[in-house]
Amino acid sequence: MRRYTPLLGFLLTLAAIACITFLGPAEKSLGSNVRVVYLHGAWVWTGLIAFLAAAAAGMVGLIFRRERLHRWSRALGRTGLIFWVTYLPISMWAMQTNWNGLFLAEPRWRVALVFAIGGLLMQVGLTLVEKPAWTSAANLIYCLALFVALRNTENVMHPPSPILSSDALRIQLYFAGLLLLTLLAAAQLALWIYRMDKLSADPRVEALPR
Repeated sequence: MRRYTPLLGFLLTLAAIACITFLGPAEKSLGSNVRVVYLHGAWVWTGLIAFLAAAAAGMVGLIFRRERLHRWSRALGRTGLIFWVTYLPISMWAMQTNWNGLFLAEPRWRVALVFAIGGLLMQVGLTLVEKPAWTSAANLIYCLALFVALRNTENVMHPPSPILSSDALRIQLYFAGLLLLTLLAAAQLALWIYRMDKLSADPRVEALPR
């Protein structure tokens, strides 16, 4: 029988997220379409938290010169980027279902797209660099630039945090549970990427379960 692995856990958690999203509470104004907004919010928050974790691991790794932390920074940075890139189509889905159109000129969406493209190019470039410390430095700079850009970007289509500003405790508790699930998925994905990165760096290491 196949052992439980981070990749399998990630896929199972994705299935749970899909089910929980489908069963999310409706909202007075948006009705059942608000479920896409829940998923959109949890997904982008998870990407941002992963970027923060990558920057933190990278900064500590640079200070104490720990290669293991550099590799964790790389795994967390790639995980954050995966969530960030996949957040874009979820955002477009939320626009279409709730606003009956794609408002791609929305400033925050354009910033998200620019950093998605920039992040992809950065990660591709970092795969060609043998020094793990460079990855930590790049993740730290990328995270700082992203948060500065988001802080200085105007919100046009919705308030900064519509769910947290809601008076419905039931919605807030539901969103907190959904966010915990997406964070679990990110942790499982990061662990799998870390293991694969470690294995590719030293083929002599016995392959860990994927």
